[in-house]
Amino acid sequence: MKDMDMETMQEKSISGPLQDKTLKSEPFPVSIRIKHLNVHIRDQHILKDIDLTLPEKSIICVIGPSGCGKSTFLKTLNRMHDETPEVKITGSVFVDGEDIYSNHVNVIDIRKKMGLLAQRPCPLPMSIFDNVAYGPRIHGLKKRKALNQTVIQYLQFVGLWEEVKGRIRTPATRLSIGQQQRLCLARGLAVEPEFILGDEATSALDPISTKKIEELFLKLKEKYTIIMVTHTLRQAKRIADHVVFMYMGKIIESGPTEEFFNNPKKQLTKDYLLGSFS
Repeated sequence: MKDMDMETMQEKSISGPLQDKTLKSEPFPVSIRIKHLNVHIRDQHILKDIDLTLPEKSIICVIGPSGCGKSTFLKTLNRMHDETPEVKITGSVFVDGEDIYSNHVNVIDIRKKMGLLAQRPCPLPMSIFDNVAYGPRIHGLKKRKALNQTVIQYLQFVGLWEEVKGRIRTPATRLSIGQQQRLCLARGLAVEPEFILGDEATSALDPISTKKIEELFLKLKEKYTIIMVTHTLRQAKRIADHVVFMYMGKIIESGPTEEFFNNPKKQLTKDYLLGSFS
């Protein structure tokens, strides 16, 4: 009996207070596991008991009608609600086995893991160069040569270097909307996140710029997990590996893209895909 107690104590010590102890088997490597997540804003219950696992190194599209909680859900993944006192969050979000809502977590480290691409590009009021260099500078990269290499590397990565190399010191706001969105992506990647969060990241772009961003995402999933909110079912079909359908703050259904669109399990999902409501 004493030996068994000792083994139990050792297991508890190894697992630690922050490790996700749910050993549920999944058909894919898990990057994020969400358990009993609830979000209240004032007296409104926005997200309702969310339980979800998301695969790593893939594109996950979150779909659903307007006002169903998609953007709120995305913001819970990098603790963007922290500065809003009227928001109350309960439950757990495990990233790399660590609950990001634990009191022991460094919020700055969590946000560094999560690169956010907003609906409309938000370049900083500075030059193209300084936009990309901004994050690395904050995290301690000071040497000019290293900064130059970093800026060039990520501008090349998003296909923007050849378009801007002759005006790298000019204001970023002079770029086209599509170029600004790729610049914001380069800025986010420059701090070396693990995840890319996209909140309708292409909805303000023209078809050519949208195609460029989608092609970048398809390339980036080799290294990153990409979680993006989209209102466009065609976009989810084109690029998603995994789809999550939300309705009125709940996860109705999720699964691999082909299975989700070709063989939905819930009647509400079928109705949404048929356009019965939007």
